[in-house]
Amino acid sequence: MSRRIVLIGATGFFGRRLAERLAALEGIELILSSRDEARARKVAFTISGAHRNAKITAIAFDRNDPNGVERLRALSPWLIIDASGPFQSASYDLARTALELGAHWIDLADARDYLLGFEEALDPIARRKGLVARTGASSTPALSTAVVEDIARRWQRLDSVDIAIMPGGAGQVGSAVIRAILGYAGTTIATFEEGAPAEVAGWGSVKRVRVPGLGVRYLSPVETADAALLPERFGVTSRVTFYAGLESRLEQFGLLLLAKLRRRGLVGNLEPLAPLLESARRMTGLFASDRGGMTVDCVGLDADGRQSWSRWCLIAEKGEGPNVPVLPAVALTRALLGGGVEPGAGIAIGVLLLDAIEPLMRGPACKISRVTIHAGSHSLFELACGDDGYRQLPGALKAFHDADGLPVWTGEADIDASSSIFGRLISTLFGFPPSGCNVAVTVTVDRRGGDEIWTRDFAGRRFASHLATDGRNIVSERFGPFKILLRVKATGGEIEMPVVGWRIGPVKLPLALAPKSETREFAGDDGRFHFDVGIALPLVGLLAHYRGWLEPKRERVRHGNRQTATSISFAD
Repeated sequence: MSRRIVLIGATGFFGRRLAERLAALEGIELILSSRDEARARKVAFTISGAHRNAKITAIAFDRNDPNGVERLRALSPWLIIDASGPFQSASYDLARTALELGAHWIDLADARDYLLGFEEALDPIARRKGLVARTGASSTPALSTAVVEDIARRWQRLDSVDIAIMPGGAGQVGSAVIRAILGYAGTTIATFEEGAPAEVAGWGSVKRVRVPGLGVRYLSPVETADAALLPERFGVTSRVTFYAGLESRLEQFGLLLLAKLRRRGLVGNLEPLAPLLESARRMTGLFASDRGGMTVDCVGLDADGRQSWSRWCLIAEKGEGPNVPVLPAVALTRALLGGGVEPGAGIAIGVLLLDAIEPLMRGPACKISRVTIHAGSHSLFELACGDDGYRQLPGALKAFHDADGLPVWTGEADIDASSSIFGRLISTLFGFPPSGCNVAVTVTVDRRGGDEIWTRDFAGRRFASHLATDGRNIVSERFGPFKILLRVKATGGEIEMPVVGWRIGPVKLPLALAPKSETREFAGDDGRFHFDVGIALPLVGLLAHYRGWLEPKRERVRHGNRQTATSISFAD
């Protein structure tokens, strides 16, 4: 006997793609719904032509029509799938109705608030009825979480997760997707950084990356539930980010501009601009490709305790990218048909392994690659200090610099800033903090392949630098185009780092004009990591002098879906 599946939003951007995949399943009767029955019939006819043995019919359905529930009841569905969106303002009424009718439920929602409230709203009725209700069966969070689970399943510690979706510019984008983006662009969205929940502006910043197969993309933060779900599930110690990068820079930076205008209160609701952006995208698509991708980067300690960076990368060509978001829903439907999903309501994570989704990605249009880089047994500063010098350092310094050291450290600092106009201008350009006493400070160390990125956060004023070494007592610290060469001296139980050279790009600059740095790291009487950093320029004078202490943020340890905190000792 065939099981009847009703697909809501079957004529939409993702709905039609999902319908094509569902039609290939055996043992089902597929009913396509749309507010426009003629459109639904047209899609059903087209898909039936490609799947001769499929049972496909079409109906008109409007979730706002009071008669819609009775229409669903008459169909006696086994499963209802909602691919309509946008879910940012959706309620759980339709999902609750499906369960009351005795049907399982799947949706493709990626709206954070909708996802996070789903289980509480629907789990009691799903369990009472012995039914399955799962939300988020899409690229996020179902696929993104499955990738992280696959990478870090046996890792000892997961420090950071960075996820990026980069669609091709020539492909179509549904109006619901554009409305959803404009709905939160420029508003505050939740993220996770420095080991704690944080906030950023949706589409309000950009960073430049290069992805093999896609080239240079500019990425902006987008709203997802991953920043709330992954730290809890995997005990992430430092950071979870989710970015989107459009191929058209006109679109990417246009959204950035709109987000900044909204952030400053110069414009209000952006959703009325959706038709205009749809029209503009048809023009920019003429100069774009049909190649898109998705990356998931994980950094932490692998099963053997080695500091590791692992990347999962999907490159989708020939317009195949827009099909990827529907694949978790297909995999979940197959699991339901096989009886492999326990009753209850919740987010579609932990119920699908990556092995159930990846085979659905059609080759050769979809290319999946994995790369893992393990850092050596010695950390950057172990190499720079040398074995003897590093061995003599106190426990607080080694805990900060060890290859398996925790990535997030917090403390306080006293800061003296430049008193000259030119000095303050330079300090502002580099992001150095203003003067203050007992200023809260957080330092995040991002270790990848032996190099380190240090991000200092002085009460919200952040600046970052990239550190590397060739193992000969020299550490290079890069601020934008400037590279400062520091000689590392580990003597008397402390570290000093005087400047011995500097460059802009590959060009070596005169040492007489180099920044002057008096940098010390040492253990204080309290046993904590202490720092004293003075930075000055010839003819300008002091730029910044900050000194203070740090201690590691409590480590988040994964225990299934629970996490606890551990304390850190600095015993030598």
